Amino acid sequence: MTPRGINQREADVAQSFARAVDKVIERTPDIVLVGGDVFHQVRPPNTAIVQAYIQFGRMRAALPNTEIVMVAGNHDTPRSTDMGSILRLFSSLGIHVVDAEPKALDFPELDLSVLAIAHNHHPRPLMKPSSSRRYNLLVLHGEAVGEYEDFARPPELAAREIPAEDFFASEWDYIALGHYHVYKQLEPNKFYSGATDYTSSNVWSEKAEEKERGIKGKRIIERDLDTGTHIFHDLPESRSFIDLPPISARGLTTEEVNEQIVDIVSRAKGGIDDKVVRLVVRDLPRHVARQLDHRQLREFRKRALHFQLDTHRPDVIRSSSQGAPGRRATLEELVRDKLRERVLPPDVEREALVDLGVQYLRDATVRESQTTAMDMSADI
Repeated sequence: MTPRGINQREADVAQSFARAVDKVIERTPDIVLVGGDVFHQVRPPNTAIVQAYIQFGRMRAALPNTEIVMVAGNHDTPRSTDMGSILRLFSSLGIHVVDAEPKALDFPELDLSVLAIAHNHHPRPLMKPSSSRRYNLLVLHGEAVGEYEDFARPPELAAREIPAEDFFASEWDYIALGHYHVYKQLEPNKFYSGATDYTSSNVWSEKAEEKERGIKGKRIIERDLDTGTHIFHDLPESRSFIDLPPISARGLTTEEVNEQIVDIVSRAKGGIDDKVVRLVVRDLPRHVARQLDHRQLREFRKRALHFQLDTHRPDVIRSSSQGAPGRRATLEELVRDKLRERVLPPDVEREALVDLGVQYLRDATVRESQTTAMDMSADI
């Protein structure tokens, strides 16, 4: 919590939005498109409502001649039509809010039209420009085919994806999409701007995608409709997120795992203080996890805003044919796994013990085979 009693991440998100508004005011655009999910829920906290109203009010005061179009997203759209949308609050600021049926908005002074489509259950119209204006824009909150690509796509979204051909992209001057949290280009004139802060249900996947695609972080888009110039305005982070290099605990003692955790954390660039941190430890048996240095982990949690130790137990190799299909573990694999799980005295080297145990097994197997062969010979 902040000193004023507000959730710290809520305060971070408000700060990120304020910085985005600063950049919009600095650029003095003719029109601003807001792609939805202004709030994370249909009934947001009062503090979030107040902060959003202040910032949009600041934008309107600084840019009195700029048109602002806002569509509702899946997070701030009520399930029942009987419930009013919180976004209608911003209509009092002169913002064009579309939270239900799609609307075609006409701005003669800009020689521009906007088809605005919220994320809801109303049938989508034919997504083609219907005006004779010089510039035609589409702003929509929803799942477009190509949104997820190689990154995990929730199965329930597949049926709701909008085919690329439904957009008639070549007929629009620009298509502004909301819903996906990472900046993404789907076609030369069709973009997800991404969120202004890290608020998705899987922040670490979001960070991994940004890293893989060479994206520095959160940003807003500026598009010149005359020239097609596309400018990415990066937004400074309100809070740093660090995904530390993962650790494999396979074959390690508790003391060795503790040492590796301390070493990885101590080498975090810029330290972990006041940051959101994750450390993944794989192949960590339950009995080793119980014996970790929890005093040290509590110290890390005090220093970081949030410290997540994400532990994963070793994969199970089925030793019988019951249950789901799987390869039967060999006796040697069973011996290795049991010896690697065993609690050992500090002066015993685990891998040496494992190697010795496996060698004993092999020697015993050879002796048994030789004995069987001799018995068969005697019978003959």
